[in-house]
Amino acid sequence: MSAPTLGHEIKRTLVLAGPLVIGQITNFGMNFVDTVMAGRIGTVDLGAIAVGSSIWAAGFLFVLGVLLAVSATVSQLDGAGRQYQAGEFTRQALWLALALAAGLFIAARSAGVLMNALGVEPEVAELAAAYLRAISWGAPALCLMMTLRFFSEGAGYTRPTMYVGFIGIALNIPLNYALMFGNFGMPALGAVGAGWATAIVFWMQLLALAAWIAWRPRYRPFALYQRFSWPNWLEIGALIKLGLPIGVMVFLEGGLFVGSALLIGTLGALPVAAHQVAMNYAGLMFMVPVGLSGAITVRVGNAIGRGDPDGARRAGLVGMGCAVTFGIVSAAVIFLVPEWIVAMYTSEPEVAALAVNLLFFAAVFQLADCLQASAAGALRGLKDTRVPMIYSVIAYWAVGMMLGWFLTFRLEWGPAGMWVGIIVGLSLAAVLLGGRFARISRIVPRA
Repeated sequence: MSAPTLGHEIKRTLVLAGPLVIGQITNFGMNFVDTVMAGRIGTVDLGAIAVGSSIWAAGFLFVLGVLLAVSATVSQLDGAGRQYQAGEFTRQALWLALALAAGLFIAARSAGVLMNALGVEPEVAELAAAYLRAISWGAPALCLMMTLRFFSEGAGYTRPTMYVGFIGIALNIPLNYALMFGNFGMPALGAVGAGWATAIVFWMQLLALAAWIAWRPRYRPFALYQRFSWPNWLEIGALIKLGLPIGVMVFLEGGLFVGSALLIGTLGALPVAAHQVAMNYAGLMFMVPVGLSGAITVRVGNAIGRGDPDGARRAGLVGMGCAVTFGIVSAAVIFLVPEWIVAMYTSEPEVAALAVNLLFFAAVFQLADCLQASAAGALRGLKDTRVPMIYSVIAYWAVGMMLGWFLTFRLEWGPAGMWVGIIVGLSLAAVLLGGRFARISRIVPRA
């Protein structure tokens, strides 16, 4: 690869990824704001949002993974010049999104059974269940909005993701201020108020993104709104076939973190609050490789669509290199100023002290997390989903979760044991996924 070609590929990837990264950070920022504001109320509210948002994330991550197939498919169709077909595919994806939203709604409102079965502290579990009942009303808007977002990203238009993210964070702060603390004549609902605020934001984001796509002329070749399509079960079945392994993969990865939060929740309010602080910051940093992975999927998929397998391989490797570079910077920041990071979340000395210790574990897994996320994005661009799903089962659960559970509860390492399991699971996933892309990208057939 010549230096000019490398520089051009890096530039193209970063230009595409920039709005996605900003959009991911602002979207995650809603959870960040919820956590910071809850930390000012008390440990129980902070723990409730930790557990409740983790359960919500588990269900949402599965939905997100299934719908990621929209971006991969639209990017290939767009690269092949078949925009009208991409529009029809997206209409079918919206029907699937409604079905997924119904499942997410029901699961969120039934989560109390899971928390009781896992032995989450009753006071935390009760408040977390109320938080989930509130946020569940935003499920339909969230699923539809994500479908439109992945359609836009697959078409190479990533700025709307950033705009919608800004709308979300701009609305979430005043809504939290009103509903969590009882300002502007509203009742003080604490953690439950954060759930209602987030649900309202999801609906506002959906309306904004749908209007943007209808207004901007660059979407006209896709004819997304020019006709109504009833469900086509063959199309939806093909989407599920591609998206289900991605959904399982993303769910298993997210489930590693969710399961860790739930298991730590059995240790008491203090450990779960400290875990939430450290994991929330690590999750915020993870939004950068997530945004990069979306750009990598589009770059790889578009190259495949136009019959350029060498370009697809180059796009994947360059994107993975960008993600790993960020991982090095992120780890350095955590190692250098952990106390400053924790001070953003809580002023309670016991929570802060434990959170600082856990942040060092987060620093260790930054490189592996960035590599596995970007490699997964590159594989999605190739529509390679089944084997990565199997890798996820092995890395995240057979190894990561089992090791974390053993260290935490058998060897009594406390929360640190779960973090060691996370590090090992993510590292194994990075090796497996990165290695798979390096292998199969060499043998992609030419058009």
